[in-house]
Amino acid sequence: MLTLGSLAFASPWMLAVLAGLPAIWWLLRVTPPAPRRILFPAVRLLMGLRHTEETPARTPWWLLALRLFLAALIITALARPLINPGARLIGDGPLLIVVDDGWTAAARWDMRREALDGIIDQAARESRPVALLTTAPPQDGRAGRVTNLMPAAEARELIAAMEPKPWPIDRAGAADALERAQLRLPVEVVWLADGVRAEDDPEAARGFAGRLARLGPMTVLLDEPGLLPKILPPPDTLGARLQITVKRVMRAREDDSAVFIRASSETGQVLARQPVVFGIGSREGRADLDLPAEARNQLVRLEIEGEASAGGVVLLDERWRRRPVGLISGGALEREQPLLSDIFYLDRALDPFSEIRRGDVRDLIESRLAVLILADLGQIVAADREILEDWLGGGGVLVRFAGTRLAENSDDLIPVRLRTGSRALGGALTWTTPAQLGAFTESSPFFGLTIPDDVRVNRQVLAEPSLDLSAKTWAQLRDGTPLVTAERRGEGWLVLFHTTANTAWSNLPLSGLFVEMLQRIVSLSQGVSGARADAPLPALSTLDGFGRLGTPPATALPARPEVFADSDVGPAHPPGFYGSAGARRALNLSANLAALAPLDPLPPGVRRAGYATSGEIDLLPWLLLTAILIVLADFLIGLGLRGQLGWRTIRSAATVLAFGVGLASAAPGTRPAAAQDDSFALDATLETRLAYVITGNRAIDDMSRAGLTGLSRMLTLRTAIEPAPPLGVDVETDELAFFALLYWPIDPSQPDLSDQALERIDAFMKNGGTIIFDTRDQQTAALSPGRFRGASSGGPGARRLREILRGLDIPPLVPVPKDHVLTKAFYLLSAFPGRWRDGTVWVERHAGGTNDGVSSIIIGSNDWAAAWAIDEAGRPIAAVIPGGALQREMAFRFGINLVMYAFTGNYKADQVHIPAILERLGQ
Repeated sequence: MLTLGSLAFASPWMLAVLAGLPAIWWLLRVTPPAPRRILFPAVRLLMGLRHTEETPARTPWWLLALRLFLAALIITALARPLINPGARLIGDGPLLIVVDDGWTAAARWDMRREALDGIIDQAARESRPVALLTTAPPQDGRAGRVTNLMPAAEARELIAAMEPKPWPIDRAGAADALERAQLRLPVEVVWLADGVRAEDDPEAARGFAGRLARLGPMTVLLDEPGLLPKILPPPDTLGARLQITVKRVMRAREDDSAVFIRASSETGQVLARQPVVFGIGSREGRADLDLPAEARNQLVRLEIEGEASAGGVVLLDERWRRRPVGLISGGALEREQPLLSDIFYLDRALDPFSEIRRGDVRDLIESRLAVLILADLGQIVAADREILEDWLGGGGVLVRFAGTRLAENSDDLIPVRLRTGSRALGGALTWTTPAQLGAFTESSPFFGLTIPDDVRVNRQVLAEPSLDLSAKTWAQLRDGTPLVTAERRGEGWLVLFHTTANTAWSNLPLSGLFVEMLQRIVSLSQGVSGARADAPLPALSTLDGFGRLGTPPATALPARPEVFADSDVGPAHPPGFYGSAGARRALNLSANLAALAPLDPLPPGVRRAGYATSGEIDLLPWLLLTAILIVLADFLIGLGLRGQLGWRTIRSAATVLAFGVGLASAAPGTRPAAAQDDSFALDATLETRLAYVITGNRAIDDMSRAGLTGLSRMLTLRTAIEPAPPLGVDVETDELAFFALLYWPIDPSQPDLSDQALERIDAFMKNGGTIIFDTRDQQTAALSPGRFRGASSGGPGARRLREILRGLDIPPLVPVPKDHVLTKAFYLLSAFPGRWRDGTVWVERHAGGTNDGVSSIIIGSNDWAAAWAIDEAGRPIAAVIPGGALQREMAFRFGINLVMYAFTGNYKADQVHIPAILERLGQ
């Protein structure tokens, strides 16, 4: 390679051809242009003329210079000129490329691919042999090995087929592969590292780095600190909620940040998008995902947005869904008097978050239960008892409720010994009064629940005193007598309520506390795996390194129970679903991953570099394109010299030339500015349309388009407004004056706006436009004027909105007053729900006479577009939280009010409308 400052030539020997330019000049000079033909029919006039010798004309000097320049341009292009050539290699001789290709490298694999291409290009230019070593175990299960030295072109083919694997890397195994390799030393080493190591095994990474450093000069490519991989472990079940935990790699001076967790169904439908915020200096962030039961049963996947790796994905099976609960009653009042039935209140309490099943013990156990509840069943027959004990030992939860049968004739399948009979705590023939519940201890699963003051227990069965009675007590009365006791049986739990499941002995079943206690008990169960616990399960669908679910590889083996217990993920058992389509079990990579730490320190003398591009520019395509344009120009000049350049020829050539110039100037990934495209102006003005701001995040933009499509359809059905399909607007380039209302969902990762965009937005709001900013945060941001600039409260969307609006002239804001026009523009509203329900909506404090009293800015956090969003069939796309058709209906009503408010102003504030509104309100 020939290097001249920032310019280099990959094939400098081609420049020697420039010495032949004089010969080319001589040939061009003696070669005349083609003769000019003139069509003249009167040939007779030419007959008899004396023939004289004709001398051809010489090529014009300027045309000669153009052709010489063309020849020099082609020769220079073939020499492969490069600007800022990549310099990732620092030595010469053989090259060893080491790639961390485990799941930790997947999220930034494009950067690694680009770095590998640059390294191979440089090795090819320098004719250096290359060997490859990957640190993740191969898919065939064999030990890793170092490839033989090969030409760079052959190594490029292997690298093109390289993909991240959905299991951790094995640096100890890679070090053994280095020991077995027969490398000719010294070897230059380039290590494309993932930047992390297992926190509990620092010696593996340190020993591997030292082994590489002994081979020769070494360069390590590392990610930026903020780009290190994150882990999403399987969520914990807390009643009807899922507690999500996200782990990150801690570094010095780690600030607070946030990620979003996307919850989706089998078909890819997004059910929820939950922010998880890391505290300053915290390596873990937690959040609760509270979904309606219907959406919870559809949930099959959780993933970290922007973290496309197997470690950032969790697959969910029946263990995380509504768990099946069996009910068996010893009474006979279910049909005659259902309100006195032993299981009536159990059914009502469990139905919102569990799947209720009824039958006998054998049938229920064989149908794969998570929890079995026996209401006042005193004696369990021997055959059923054996089945129950086996089921308990395998992880089932058996809950028993007391009653007259259990009080008089109890078996020993209970957590504590009972006294015969029952204790009456209130009645006409007793001196005592009904007892209240005592506080739950910290060891109880009920700890933290609020105990209503009106819950009373009139009767109970008493436990015999014992040394371990207090340890087995989960709930007690204020006098200390146990109300709920429990005992561990194998992998399961045996729980006893010392009162009835109906209202005969207490009013506990009438309280919300009863529902919460049952939720806590059901959450203790292990769920249902969907297959026999001792049977190996074949791979059904598995994840690749990027976290994409697909067909399992041929090397995937059936997984036995110990694989799921230990989360033993590897080439033989990649993460994914195992079993059958009707009964499957999830094996997640992140269930047993060790905590990660930064890959420090490295051996002395090791050169560090980043994956960022080196800025290398290959001039070959640009020079060849210029040469093509010059050839076209030369062709047109030749036509002109021969007199054959007519108007039709000029027009055709101009079309071709314009096309070539367009190819030369077009940059991939950009779109023409809509402001320069007349079609955008026509689309925006010929029909009424709602508009949304394009954030660059495809998921958010698709949801905004679907949301405004749903709102437009509802406006067409219910009002005189008939909007056309919504338009996406780029605030950097598009004209905003065509719209009255602009919906702007806030993306926490949205880049800063340019000064031109800020000026355009400011002019839009001051000239009569209204922007509704939707932070889409489930928590309400404090956006009062005093705290608006520089405050850090609220979710990530609210914090990003503050940063965006710092450059705008924002008026003082207040929560929407109760008498605001927005509450009565079309419907009478007192709340403005979207996908979320409890966020505060902010408007200008004093809109005044400008813009007909319409606020130029509206800020909320309820994710309205998701509540409005519909698919092609008109079905809702996203679930509303806490859910229900009523909340979605109120969201549409708010959307209609919002459009009417923006389009028609504050006419509903006129005194003419006050009597009619008061009459509707019943005042």
